[in-house]
Amino acid sequence: MHEFSDDFRAGLTDLMRWRRDVRQFRTDPVDEALVQECLSTLSLAPSVGLSEPWRVMRIRSEAARKAALDNYQTANARALEGYSGDKASLYASLKLSGMREAPEHLAIFCDDNTPKGSGLGVASMPEMRRYSVVGAITLMWLHARTLGLGIGWVSVLDPEQLCRDLDAPEGWSLVAYLCLGWPRDVSLTPELETKGWEARAASLHIEDR
Repeated sequence: MHEFSDDFRAGLTDLMRWRRDVRQFRTDPVDEALVQECLSTLSLAPSVGLSEPWRVMRIRSEAARKAALDNYQTANARALEGYSGDKASLYASLKLSGMREAPEHLAIFCDDNTPKGSGLGVASMPEMRRYSVVGAITLMWLHARTLGLGIGWVSVLDPEQLCRDLDAPEGWSLVAYLCLGWPRDVSLTPELETKGWEARAASLHIEDR
């Protein structure tokens, strides 16, 4: 069994702290070799039944990017309507997407109909396939940070409409719309915390049974 040094563990903890959800990107292109290196880490992730249900769509055409951006803007306007007063003003001031600046857009799907894995582990919890995709995204996110790259997860979207706009294959469900690129700056403190939207919990909530 491989043993890791104290320095390695400390470095890994630092990496997790520096991961951050990036919304402020430079427009510089990312070398294709680096994009492929990031994507290759998806295959290192565990998956329920070894189903490897993650599917990647690179959003590169002007039409596809416009559809995704329009989707975000519509969803963001609707979300703003759910707030009032100071909270609405604060929400309106938040930059929740780096879609205009980020050089790379990735739509990550789960293939809910994949025969791979022969259904092991999903009869009682079919959502495990999507959890597997999220785990794979996390590995890619951490690796991107080691390269100096940043990732931003855009969740203010209508996923069903986006699947139609991107002509996603039947059985694919959108898990994440990711922006990938060079961060304009990186902070240990989440932007939502610096802007006063929310604060990290002081301790982990744990219950015994």
